Amino acid sequence: MTAVQLTPQDTVERGLALAAAEGADGCVVLVAETSSTNLRWANNTLTTNGAMRGSSVTVIATVGAGKGTAAGVVGRSSVTEDSLREIVSAAIATARAAGPAEDARPLVDGTASADWDLEPEVTSVGVYEKFAPSLGESLRRAAAEKRRLYGFANHEVATLYVGSSTGLRLRQALPRGYVSSTGKNADLSHSAWVGTATRDFTDVDALALDGELTRRLGWASRTVSVDAGRHPTILPPAAVADLMTYLFWQLDGRDAFEGQTVFSKAGGGTRIGDTLSSQPVTLHSDPALAGLEAFSFAVARSSGGSSSVFDNGLTLAATDWIRGGKLEHLMTSRYTADLIGAPTATPDIENYVLSVDGASGSTDDLVTGLDHGLLLTCLWYIRVVDPQTLLLTGLTRDGVYLVENGEVTGAVNNFRFNESPVDLLSRFGAAGTTVPSFSREWGDYLSRTATPPLLIPDYNMSSVSQAS
Repeated sequence: MTAVQLTPQDTVERGLALAAAEGADGCVVLVAETSSTNLRWANNTLTTNGAMRGSSVTVIATVGAGKGTAAGVVGRSSVTEDSLREIVSAAIATARAAGPAEDARPLVDGTASADWDLEPEVTSVGVYEKFAPSLGESLRRAAAEKRRLYGFANHEVATLYVGSSTGLRLRQALPRGYVSSTGKNADLSHSAWVGTATRDFTDVDALALDGELTRRLGWASRTVSVDAGRHPTILPPAAVADLMTYLFWQLDGRDAFEGQTVFSKAGGGTRIGDTLSSQPVTLHSDPALAGLEAFSFAVARSSGGSSSVFDNGLTLAATDWIRGGKLEHLMTSRYTADLIGAPTATPDIENYVLSVDGASGSTDDLVTGLDHGLLLTCLWYIRVVDPQTLLLTGLTRDGVYLVENGEVTGAVNNFRFNESPVDLLSRFGAAGTTVPSFSREWGDYLSRTATPPLLIPDYNMSSVSQAS
């Protein structure tokens, strides 16, 4: 007998009905439908392309009331009508076996969004209609010039349905995509990298990306050895995103309240209200940011830190995490907002913009203004050394260049670095215009970012790296 596949809306409604029939006091059902397509190339040849579909269901059941409310969470992929009943029963059993949840709050009220009845959105290889021809031309050009190109392009659409026993019915579809491309010279002795994020690939020009790779490989025709130490260093937007995404992920209110992070106040509490930088720096999130749109409501498949399953469907608002150099907010659920004394909950939003008031110009403009120093491409193997200062260590990758008298004059060796992104917000000497950026290290997870290029007058290259 063929298993019955349910629509996302039917899954939500039947899940809620099953939970009520089995005695749950409350229930939230999340259904995520994903559609993705990708291209991969190596040695100047398109090697693979593919398309995938995925589906997952999470059931959150609650039993009890008030401070005695307990929650059980069970999730699975590719759910059928029969397996949905098993998931709901398992979630209720888990809730009954659990103690009262410390983060228990009334489930979010609401009604059906106007697009609730729509089907999940899908993507296809057709999204590359403009990009693919220019990619093909760049592969041919690289072969003719005895360069080698390697890379990956990915596009996905996630459609999320959230329904609760309080009447909430929300749907939102979000596209995102990115390109990551590496160029190497003929003998593979030098490499360069470029990457960009996009919503639909209509704004991605593979020939322009290849032009930048060609320029960077040209810089590497001369190589210079540079010792470790503190060097004036330009971080392009991608490298800034490599570091600032880590800072963004540390904005957890509970972790700060418990003394675990750079945002913890000595003696207890958080540093909300403290000045982190004397520079006019703002770190901002907004689910409605044009080109960086994110889910407009809270989504939580588990509780912990700044996340609570009781907050599913909570409306997200534009939030300044840092404004004018001062820490304004930390990420909180309704529970952790009460815990740390914040006036309102400010859950995680899946985008951010780092900006510097009055800053203008590009990475190239910063290069023009630098007498002697280094220009980075991106960073990788980033790890925390000291969470209390957010001291990070990692390696430079795919191009570190020497700048002399306002021009790039060659490539230098790679380095291990030790730096805190919080400190860098105070120490940068110049900044450019904030532009959409794609982190080489973290872009697979968080690609909705915008950052400026920064000049750090004393970036700490702690040792020379043999990585190539």
